[in-house]
This record gives sequence, C-alpha cells and structure tokens, in this order.
Amino acid sequence: MALTEFSLIQQFFTQQKVKNASTDLGIGDDCALLSIPEGYQLAITTDTMVENVHFFAGTDPEDLGHKLLAVNLSDLASMGAKPLSVTLALTLPQVDESWLQAFSKGFLSLAEKYGVDLIGGDTTSGSLTLTVQAMGLVPKGQALLRSGAKPGDFIYLTGNIGDAGLGLKIKQGYVCENPQRPLQQFNHPEPQVEAGLALQSVANACIDISDGLASDLGHILELSQVGACLEWEALPLTTEVQAYIKETGDWSMPLTAGDDYQLCFTIRPEQVQHLTIPCTRIGVIETQSGLRVSKSGIIQPFSSKGYEHFS
Repeated sequence: MALTEFSLIQQFFTQQKVKNASTDLGIGDDCALLSIPEGYQLAITTDTMVENVHFFAGTDPEDLGHKLLAVNLSDLASMGAKPLSVTLALTLPQVDESWLQAFSKGFLSLAEKYGVDLIGGDTTSGSLTLTVQAMGLVPKGQALLRSGAKPGDFIYLTGNIGDAGLGLKIKQGYVCENPQRPLQQFNHPEPQVEAGLALQSVANACIDISDGLASDLGHILELSQVGACLEWEALPLTTEVQAYIKETGDWSMPLTAGDDYQLCFTIRPEQVQHLTIPCTRIGVIETQSGLRVSKSGIIQPFSSKGYEHFS
C-alpha cells in the first residue's frame, strides 16, 4: 500500500533518540511547543535547497539529508547559538521509500550528534525541494553579529577553504588526482557548532562561509562599515586546492567558492590569547572601505560579489 503523508512522517521522521529539555511538544500536533530558558534568546534561520540549483540530480540521499541540516546548523554556529530544534518541509516528486530511508538517516544522524529535535514540518508533492528552519539558544546580548567588526581586528578562519569549490569542479568534470577530500567537503560538510560556541564571548563579528570567503566577509564589512585586507599566502589551503591553483592559475577560487561552511570571524588582538579553537589568521580589518588582497607583496582590490540566485 502506498505511503500517505502522515504514514511517511511516522515511518521515517519520528524515531529520534534525542529529546532536548526545551522541547515540550514535538511532532504530532498542529504546532510544536518550546520553552525558552530565562536569559536566552531564540536564534532562527531557514534554508531551502532545490534540485539542480543547490544539488545535482541523483545526489546520494544520505549525504543530502546530512548537508541540508548541516547548512542550517552552520548558520546557528555563526551566531554562537547552541542548536535546539528544527522543522523540515519536503516537496517530493514521488514517494521513494529507499530514498527517504537514506535521507532521514543522514538528517537524523547529524541531528542526534548535536542534540537537535525534529519538532515538525510539512510534506507535499512537486519538484524536489527541501527546507529546514533551525532554532538555537544564545545568551541575551552574546549573539555574534555581522555588524561588530572594528578597525584593527584580526580576521580568522576555522578550517580550510576551497575544498568544496574544488569538489564542485570535480563534479563538473575537473580531474583531480586525489578527489576524496574535496568531494567529502562538498557532499558532507561538518557545521562548526563547537567553534561557534567557543567564540561566543571572544569574537567581535562572525559569519559562516556559504557563498565564498570574499562575499561573506563582504557582508561583515558592509554592516560594520569597515574594510579589510586579506593575506593570500596565509589562506589555509589543502594540498589538493594548492595543486589545482598551480595547474590552472585560478588563485581566486578559494576566495570565491562557497559551501565550505567554515567560520570567518574578527577579534581584537588582545583577545587572541583566549582562542581555544584551531584557526588561522588571514587578514586585518581596516578603516578604508572595500576588500583588498595582498598577494606576493602586491595589494589589489578584490570584488566581494558572490552567487546571486536572481542575477
């Protein structure tokens, strides 16, 4: 017998083991009920992924479930918020039980890792479209914003950049001698939740790298009304990305490629001693507006424009 909307939800999305203390009522009623502890704010983010726009047709559904949740947890991490709960809306062209089994496994495994409750959502028919709304808790007044960068701040980055961009190029046909790491970063990114929490009372401004370092850092510069200079030679690049640049000469790729979901943050020099996470200093915030890149001792302006859906 074909699965109905409600039996689909029951079979694939109600088997979680975790239960957050703030979840008073989850899946099963018209609304979920949450309790927000005194002294905290609720951080909320929403992301939609559409087949052939955000992911290739035929993408492994377990990877897709993981990535869908990961990109939302990354937004919470960039605000210094502890993940709390999520809602999930699925638009499906058909009911494929094996696809749903793998997708829910990837999604709920990551949710369980970070103690996140799936508390509701919706299912409907149509072109494959996946939407998550994620909620997290942050102490009042301690959220990391894009508007807090100050001249003289150092710019830091967690992890490496450019790997997901290289993974995308491999998916599009570029031949890489060692494709495993770039493809893993593109298909299965890990949200920097612990790093975001560690930066909560240390960083001045923070953003996650979803559309590319130059573009995302540009949002900080715009809202903070400052500029920046990046040291190209300081960028943390894997051997695979370095090999790609050497072969193609495309040195700007790590600055413009998205989907790495690392955190870029600014911090006062005197606060650096309080950093407890692995990270790399890549530049400095300046009073002069705009983004500049210092490469081989030459400073040049760099466009911070990233991917635009309606351009």
